[in-house]
Amino acid sequence: MSETENKQLLRRYYEEVLTQGRLDVLETIARADYVEHNPFPGHGQGLEGLRQRVNTLRTGLKQQFTLEHLIAEGDKVAVLWTTRGTQVGEFLGLPPTGKSYTIQGVDIHQLRDGRMAEHWDVVDMYGFLIQLGVVPAPSGAPA
Repeated sequence: MSETENKQLLRRYYEEVLTQGRLDVLETIARADYVEHNPFPGHGQGLEGLRQRVNTLRTGLKQQFTLEHLIAEGDKVAVLWTTRGTQVGEFLGLPPTGKSYTIQGVDIHQLRDGRMAEHWDVVDMYGFLIQLGVVPAPSGAPA
């Protein structure tokens, strides 16, 4: 696949799967042997592990992604995203807060044979936890 096609496939993942909740799309865009390099606690690998990850995100968070940058090189696509949402259910052991948040993250996806094959990420979890009121904001930080 071309770099442009790789970016289009990732747009489908964020829009159709993460935002709309269409888990059936994973069958056509992700490999059965998908590797998550930063799995959530208790989650497995492969397509089932990816389904677990998406279910955890969608059950605990009502969110909308804005894809700020997609940069493709060869078989990899880096995505800088912003997500705005509300914690509506339990998320990674945190009880629902009903609070809204806005955070950014960077995902790096590797594709093989036209499908998502591996994933690495860095997410502003500290900012997320502050906005949910789970950890206090540093003194002098804007409210």
